[in-house]
Amino acid sequence: MAQELEKVDAVIVGTGWAGGIAAAELTKKDYQVVSLERGKKQTKDDFVGTKDELKYSIRYELMQDLSKETVTARSHIDNTARPVRNNSDARLGTDTGGAGVHWNGVSFRWLPYDFEIYSKTVEKYGKEKIPKDCTIKDWGITYDELEPYYDKFEKMAGISGEENPIGPERSDKYPNPPMKNTMSINLFKEATKNLGYHPYHLPSANVTEQYKNPDGETINACMYCAFCEEYGCDFGAKSDPIVTVLETAKKSGNFEIRNESTVTEVIHDGNKATGLKYVDNASGDEYIQPADLVVLAGFTFTNNKLLLMSDIGKPYNPDTQEGIIGKNFTGHFNNLSTYIGARGFFKDKKFNLAMGAGALGATIDDFSGDNMDHSDVDFLHGYEVHYFQLGKRPIAHNVVPRGTPAWGKEFKDKNLFYHNRNLFITPQTGFLPNRYTYMDLDPTYKDALGNPLLRVTVQYDEQDRKRAQHGVDKCGEIMKEMGADIIDTDGVADDATFDHKFYTDHFLGGVMMGDDPDTSAVNTYSQMWDMENLFVIGGSSFPHNSNYNPTETIGAFAYRAAEGMDKYLQDGGLVTYGKQETRRV
Repeated sequence: MAQELEKVDAVIVGTGWAGGIAAAELTKKDYQVVSLERGKKQTKDDFVGTKDELKYSIRYELMQDLSKETVTARSHIDNTARPVRNNSDARLGTDTGGAGVHWNGVSFRWLPYDFEIYSKTVEKYGKEKIPKDCTIKDWGITYDELEPYYDKFEKMAGISGEENPIGPERSDKYPNPPMKNTMSINLFKEATKNLGYHPYHLPSANVTEQYKNPDGETINACMYCAFCEEYGCDFGAKSDPIVTVLETAKKSGNFEIRNESTVTEVIHDGNKATGLKYVDNASGDEYIQPADLVVLAGFTFTNNKLLLMSDIGKPYNPDTQEGIIGKNFTGHFNNLSTYIGARGFFKDKKFNLAMGAGALGATIDDFSGDNMDHSDVDFLHGYEVHYFQLGKRPIAHNVVPRGTPAWGKEFKDKNLFYHNRNLFITPQTGFLPNRYTYMDLDPTYKDALGNPLLRVTVQYDEQDRKRAQHGVDKCGEIMKEMGADIIDTDGVADDATFDHKFYTDHFLGGVMMGDDPDTSAVNTYSQMWDMENLFVIGGSSFPHNSNYNPTETIGAFAYRAAEGMDKYLQDGGLVTYGKQETRRV
């Protein structure tokens, strides 16, 4: 039987960006907060001298142990889902700081179009432009309403950036200047300008100058060491939850992190959440942590599984299209986004590709969201084309032109010759949900504690393949303008389908945000309509995916949610504004 502990003001699942921001903001208001983290304890000192490719890029030291808990995946509602067991296929964060520790640092704002996608699409193109089974919806909030929270995240994280020449309005400039230019970045920028596009430096959490944020936390200047993705920062120069919001929460004296604590259930009486049940990973003992406020700030899969396991909200049914929890799962999937594009090989140009950083690079937004006219194409939403100079680590990069033997003298000669003479550009595409992109509990597979695994179903729509191919073709045009002698451009197969090889951790949805409790799970303060003292924050509340990385938008909504949490703890009830005064009768 679970042991019940002393009650606190708030208990939070997870210590990543969403949970860390909530903890920092609540503890600054003098609330007592406990965060439950399933992974081990880690600090910034643990990453000093950790440039070990075998440990982090091959053995995935910072990733979730998929042998204990994972998800199952399938590409069609009639198929049997398969468990994802290899971290090369699913790089899901764990330990203190979560995925915010091993991220690259790309910090985009989303477009006004994203938050009002349904109404703006209908207004411009008519309802008939939306595919039959596409389930896009407005978020119940506008970019202008979210903009102050974007600004707050950027100043907390010290984002280094160059203003997007065709981007939405900003209330202030980035707190730090953009990252360095390099020969390859300049080549990309010149080529895209020649083609009439509008390149700019990627907004980056790899901080360019030593920076003290408004909470008093210091983030150091980036050393361009090339070990960002899959690694904690050796220099404390990549903004992450450990060096920012978690440190702020700790300094308050009102905060406790309990590591090795796997949350299994939200305890509730049907009307309000009363706490969280969790298992101590070391002893196997069960505990209940009571709280006035319960916050699910885990990854998308974690939040959805906990709601489904706890019988909170109505699970989505793709046959009847009734229910909310689990609906509108989206992501950046490996064969439609991010890992496809055009690779150019240059005979007469050699680049210094050993130096780099997770968000060192440039992009164009001319095809993002609805920036291009979609009247004459068979898809909605778009893609941003970017070039990353991540830095070539010695083990992971052995790229040669297509048709080269995979071993032998020719492979060795071309590998050595082209090692610093090849560049890759990619279109990161949006992915819009349909009635068959959802999550539920798997009827067959269980985790190490005997609970069902979460099952992910994704059936690609034809518009998803066409959007991706349009982006890949554009990459080929840009690479040609860059002057590559050999160009290997990827293709999107007509029968390309979703499988268990995720490759990325940009997964969103299932606990949709909105202004109507009949079509959403949470309001725009991330507060559950059905359980007013339960807040669900992070990417799980996003009704669809954009073509941009989600982290900054997750952070912005976390700041807004923390504001709502404080209002709830002071006044009770649903936190509302304007049209969100809707109540379920």
